[in-house]
Parts: sequence; structure tokens; C-alpha cells
Amino acid sequence: MTAQEKGGSGVESGEVARQMQVFERGLVDLIERRELVERLERSLRTKQPLRIKFGMDPSSPDLHIGHCVPLFKLRDLQQLGHRIVLIVGDATAMVGDPSGRNKLRPQLTRAQVEENLKTYVEQVAKVLDMSKTEVRRNSEWFDAMRFEDVLRLTGKMTVARMLERDTFQKRVAENEPIGIHEFLYPLMQGWDSVMIRCDMELGGTDQLFNLLRGRDLQAGEGQVGQICFTTPLINGLDGRKMSKSYNNAIALTDTAGEMFGKVMSISDDVLGDWFRLLTRVPMEEVAELLKGHPREAKARLGQEIASFFHGAAAGRQAREDFDRRFRDKELPAQIPEHSYPAGAPEGGFALPNLLKELGLCASTSDARRLIEQGGVKLDGAVVKDPKAKVAAQGPALLVQAGKLKFARVLRSL
Repeated sequence: MTAQEKGGSGVESGEVARQMQVFERGLVDLIERRELVERLERSLRTKQPLRIKFGMDPSSPDLHIGHCVPLFKLRDLQQLGHRIVLIVGDATAMVGDPSGRNKLRPQLTRAQVEENLKTYVEQVAKVLDMSKTEVRRNSEWFDAMRFEDVLRLTGKMTVARMLERDTFQKRVAENEPIGIHEFLYPLMQGWDSVMIRCDMELGGTDQLFNLLRGRDLQAGEGQVGQICFTTPLINGLDGRKMSKSYNNAIALTDTAGEMFGKVMSISDDVLGDWFRLLTRVPMEEVAELLKGHPREAKARLGQEIASFFHGAAAGRQAREDFDRRFRDKELPAQIPEHSYPAGAPEGGFALPNLLKELGLCASTSDARRLIEQGGVKLDGAVVKDPKAKVAAQGPALLVQAGKLKFARVLRSL
């Protein structure tokens, strides 16, 4: 059910109407719209901001642009003066969210979760103002639970209700296992809402089942049930689910040039969605951009995204560098220089190891894969042999990995 289909048709006044426009941009579900209007009216009257919850499990160390769809929405609401409560799911991450999973998810250890947390909040801070964000770990209350508390929580939902979830229905139909611990996840996420007494919870469309459980649990504890709203999921650069493991993601740790170049590779038919969900360019302006050549629209989109994370100057530079390399067939204005790695074997440095050493590939396995795909050039010549070696002697060597990454290796003559 869409945001427009759920709720009343009354006319909101002034500031409420303005805020509703911000709330509803890019939404899929809004349950219930009428309640949101009422709470906004009360919030403005009492000058008490809404408490808006968003949970993120540190199940991996890096975030990508797909995670930013709800984060950008939260940033908008934060700028309206509402209170964002970021739930860092260090307890729920050890269970693993079964949403959208067709197989049993491996459980993480507390040590793995803590390792992932080292960069987690830092990356969220690229979007949210953390000085105005309340950050809570859900281990705060789950670590304090006794076994009888766990039993009491599990008694608040039936197996039949849990199996209504499409994820579980598919796994049952395909004879895929479902761990008992996975049944705990929606209850744990819902209990977070009870513990922080939130007014609203935001999630992706795959989270609606979990969000509604929070609404149910709050009502069962005598609280006013939270409003649930969802934003759509976006696919990766190749049309599949965006994932670092698929190598189809734009990471928040990417450089401005990498972000811009990756945006230029997306399909033309997703441009409107990406503008709406990942930028705040007015939709009237987006409509005009989409009437023109897709390349120009992509270039504007790429510059908007790169500028948000790296600044306007870096966004402009990324666009200029891309044009030089691909439209004007020139090299980047600045290419980092590296000394030939010390202690290399006598026969030369293995090319996959060199790519990793130069920071052009995350690992030697990634490097070998890129070489085999024809994505590596030495002095402009494609090299497809993953066993190739680079000698220590010779003139400076220009190394290119993919379309966007360059390095110059200084060797002894």
C-alpha cells in the first residue's frame, strides 16, 4: 500500500502540510497517515519533536549508497527539528535479520560485531548530524534480560503470525531451514521501539513486517503504537541487489571520482528513482533533466552524490576528470605516484600483489578477477594474465585498474 493510499484526505494547514511533503517524498508505506498528521499538529503545538527510530545492524564494516536512502530521509526530518534515535543493533546483529534472506544467515560473534562497529557510526555521520542524534545500543536492554524475560517476549507472538512473513513462506516452500533464533529478530526489533518509546520507525520495504511488530508490542505495553514508514530499496550497478559481495555497490568510503564514475554506469531507467531518493534536487528540475540526454542527467546525478560526500569542489573535479578520461580520452589531472615495493622477488612483483599494494584493488583475489576480465592496463596495454609480473627495473609504469583508478610506479632505471 502506498503512502498516498493509506490515510485520510483532509487538508493540512501551513507547517503541517510543508512537513508532510518532506515526510512523504520517496515513501512506499505510511501506516497511518492520519495519525502522522495528528502527531505533527501536536508536536508543533507543544514544541516537542517526534522521536523517529531507525535501526542499523553492524553486520558488515562498510555502508554503501543503498543504505543512504533511509539516511537521507532521516536527515530531512532531522532538519525539520525532529529527534532521530539511531539504534545500533549490536545484539540483533548476532541474530541476523532474516528479511529478504532465502537461506539461513550465519550468526556473528560479539567480537565480529564490535569490529564492524569501529567504522559504522563514523560512516553514518557522513549523512546525519550526530550531535543531534540519539545513539543507543540495543545490548543495553537485551544484555540485562533474564531467560524468563526472553520467554515472556517470545510469548507475545504466535508461530502462525511469524509464518505469515513472505521470507519464511518462501523458505518453507523451498525446504530451506529456518533457525528458531530467526523468529526472535522481529520481536527484538519491536522491543527496541518499546524501550525508547518512539513515535515513528523508518525502514526499507523489506522491514515492514518488523516495523509492525514494534507497533503491536508498544500497544501491548500500554504505549501509543508507532507510525511505520518505509523507503524503497535500490539495486546495484548491475541491476542486482546492491551488495559489496557482488562488487556492484557505491561505498561511502569511495573517492569522489569513484562515486561519479560508478553513477555513470547505472541503467538509464533508474535515473528518476536515484534522483528522488539520493538527492534533494527539486522533482520539477529532475523532470526537465530526464527530457534531455541520459548522459547529462547521469553527470548531474553523479556530481550531486559526489558533492554531498566530498564537497562541491570535489564533485566538480570528479566530473571534469571523468570528461577528460572518457569524452576527451585524456588521463586524470593528478595520478598518485608510488615507489616500487621494497623486498620484491628477484623475478619481479606479481601483478595481483602490486595492484593490492598500490591500493587499486582490495585484495589479490579481486585483482586476479579484474585482470582476467581485461580490466587492468600497464602503460595503456591490457594485461589478462593473472600470473604476470612487473620488473623492478624500467621507466615509470602507468597502472590502470578498471575505468577509474590509476597509479604511476617509479622503478629503478
